[in-house]
Amino acid sequence: MGKIIIASDSSSDLSPELIARYDVKIMPYTVIMGEKSYKDGIDVTPDDLLSFVAKTGKLPKTAAVNTAEAEDFINSIRTNPDDEIIFFTLSSKMSGTYQYAALAAQNLGKVYTVDSQNLSTGVGHLVVKAAEMRDNGSGVEEILDVINRMIPNVRASFVLDDLEHMRKGGRCSSVAAFGANLLKIKPMIAVRDGEMGVAKKYRGQLCEVLKQYTLDLLENKDNIDLDRCFVTHTRMDPEWVADIIELVKATLPFKEVIETTAGATISVHAGPNCLGVLFVEKY
Repeated sequence: MGKIIIASDSSSDLSPELIARYDVKIMPYTVIMGEKSYKDGIDVTPDDLLSFVAKTGKLPKTAAVNTAEAEDFINSIRTNPDDEIIFFTLSSKMSGTYQYAALAAQNLGKVYTVDSQNLSTGVGHLVVKAAEMRDNGSGVEEILDVINRMIPNVRASFVLDDLEHMRKGGRCSSVAAFGANLLKIKPMIAVRDGEMGVAKKYRGQLCEVLKQYTLDLLENKDNIDLDRCFVTHTRMDPEWVADIIELVKATLPFKEVIETTAGATISVHAGPNCLGVLFVEKY
């Protein structure tokens, strides 16, 4: 008799503890630094990526997983021909991984690919929910029904300290980056309809901006699902992260407030001192 396997590409930014806790299978992205290729979360860390940018002034590249790689991954985690796999990917508007994974699913059968329409622990919210439902006895059809209703209600956003990494990655102009840095503007990047965009601009010291951002996010208290909240960040002062976690807990009674470190996708393009508070609205 087969079982239900929950899988995700490494963009979900789940910690090793959560991956073990929910028995999630992770397919790593390929990260290219200079002439060498690495596997996200296996032989390269976010700190390695940020150090590379600081030393070279160049951004590492992340490569979408192709169909053959997706098939190899699926075959590696399937131990029984009757196993059913629910496979989450980064938003299809940000990467080709979903399309390649969907082709692999057609070739192999009993694989259900989910376009998260999100990134980082926005994907992580969906993965954890699916794993919880599986562990509570739900079947694939029921899990996918809930996940599809949940996707539009995931709220993923981050505040950036500056736009330097975005500039290097070609996601904003040098003039825009210079102006933002000169005025001490801290942009809030939010995911809507599967794409990233600037949702708000803050000014001031980052530690104070992060507090205001958190309060602004959580002000619509009645609409927020209180199961869990992720506080996800790149390289940042641990005290600042702890302050935001305490502020989240003081503002709303989430059952869990979980700290995670952003992986390659966020770290490369956002740079250090980026933090997001990610949650789900009621659906």
